[in-house]
Amino acid sequence: MVEEVPPEDVKDRIDNGDDTQIIDIRSPAQFEQGHIPGAINIPMAELPSRVDEVEWSDDVVVACPIGQSSVQAARLIGSYEGVDDDSSVSSMAGGYEAWEYDLETEE
Repeated sequence: MVEEVPPEDVKDRIDNGDDTQIIDIRSPAQFEQGHIPGAINIPMAELPSRVDEVEWSDDVVVACPIGQSSVQAARLIGSYEGVDDDSSVSSMAGGYEAWEYDLETEE
């Protein structure tokens, strides 16, 4: 079972400087238009082949457009042997549709 965390909790973790790793599984074009500050873009279609490229932290939150495909992505990341068993891999509830805070853009 993948935990779903509300966007408010994700925002609090960022503001508190927690070591939370945000994985954005949207397309690169969507990512460039704006993303959660500090997020890393790994499109869902590329995730299975790129999961071993990432140094996973102990706290990972996956974000997608509406919070559905991020659950699948979180399951995939959580099952990867490079992720510690005691790590937290969760999905952001409601995805970007529910994110009401500022987005970071590439300049």
